[in-house]
Amino acid sequence: MAGYFGARLADPPRKPHPEEHVPVKRLASVLAPLALGLAPLAAAAADVVIPEPNYSSGQATAYAVKAIIEEALGLEVEMVNTTAVPVIWEAMAKGAGDIDIWTETWLPNQAGLVEQYVKDAGTVVMSENSFPAVQGYCVTRVTVDEHGIASVFDLASPEAARLFDRNGDGRGELWVGPQGWQSVNIETIRARDYGLADFYELQSTDEAVANAGLAEADRAGEPWVGYCYGPHQNFAQYDIVLLEEPPYNPDDFVMVQPNEDPAWQEKSHVASAYEDGTVHISWSASLAERQPALVTLLSNIQLSDEDVNDWSLQIVNGTPPQEVAEAWVAENADQVAGWLAE
Repeated sequence: MAGYFGARLADPPRKPHPEEHVPVKRLASVLAPLALGLAPLAAAAADVVIPEPNYSSGQATAYAVKAIIEEALGLEVEMVNTTAVPVIWEAMAKGAGDIDIWTETWLPNQAGLVEQYVKDAGTVVMSENSFPAVQGYCVTRVTVDEHGIASVFDLASPEAARLFDRNGDGRGELWVGPQGWQSVNIETIRARDYGLADFYELQSTDEAVANAGLAEADRAGEPWVGYCYGPHQNFAQYDIVLLEEPPYNPDDFVMVQPNEDPAWQEKSHVASAYEDGTVHISWSASLAERQPALVTLLSNIQLSDEDVNDWSLQIVNGTPPQEVAEAWVAENADQVAGWLAE
């Protein structure tokens, strides 16, 4: 876990001014013309299209890859907004240029999509390079020190759940991720199989809402629990702790996603920690013909979890992601050039 627990900030970060955000076109404006059989105007205006996630670490990787491509190849890169991961994969697989690159291929969360599009269909390519990631349940430090909740099993009681009850209904609130993330389905099964579902309301809201709740609990010295992942700025920004879980066991981590089987809940069983995670870059296989030099570059890019943590914190503290990425590329121009030459 070294590298995920940094110095705590004295004050919560300010929200970026709306004018600091880089304008993006919504994915709907790209996909809607396709449904009518029309040419996607937004995609045609750029050489490469990358979706911009709605969470800071995802923005960090997306804008880093954007800046690397622009510096190394001089291509125009378009950013589009979307949060539904399966939609991103489907668009890459079509190879029409609506979405070309996905910088947030989290494994094992997206293993089903990798199996479908990379291994079976061959319409998407995933880089062998990756950086490490962690996932689990996080709580505020006071939850451990003052209430003795250090393990996921410590959550499974009415008394524990009341510590996290904000609306007074007698059930705790447990954030499991935003709609569209594969983690929401995984955490739904984990909560069931860890015996938490009877005591907690599983909340699937935008990450900004969850982070606001965490910030409030941290300031007030109150308990908070939710799904967490790293790299992420929260590990440096707040005093949070990953709860203990049984070690990863493939026999106890059988996850079937809804796109794989309508009976996914009945066929899934998840009662152990996540397998050690990795984050990869994936891209449409059609780029091999459309942009062969870009494929060489993408195959060689190697991001690090330390850099992503740093970029994420800068973004949360108000620096536009484009500026964060361009500054890093300027400081690492030789490394970027090397990725193109390999």
